[in-house]
Amino acid sequence: MPTQNERILAALIFGISFFTIFIGPIVIWLLKKDESSFVDYYGREYFNYVITYILYYFISGILVFVLIGIPLLFILGVVQLIITIYAVVKALDGQYVRLPFIIRLI
Repeated sequence: MPTQNERILAALIFGISFFTIFIGPIVIWLLKKDESSFVDYYGREYFNYVITYILYYFISGILVFVLIGIPLLFILGVVQLIITIYAVVKALDGQYVRLPFIIRLI
């Protein structure tokens, strides 16, 4: 079971993404990944999540020209918000979670 501090840092990786998508989470992850496997897990999960959603937004942006991309962009935004909140809650509970719809690269 991860400590309270590890759970807060893991949740903060996803939670701070509302304000800074890349810089905040990478600073937390790089500073704490060697000290905690729980924080390292959530850091890797977060960056796989970011890379995947950048790809999804790029594809949806291209599909805007055939009009199907407009609702897809809206749906992606809602799903991204829900998944971020879900990851924060699970991290605070101390549970390892594999986020849905994510391509695992790192």
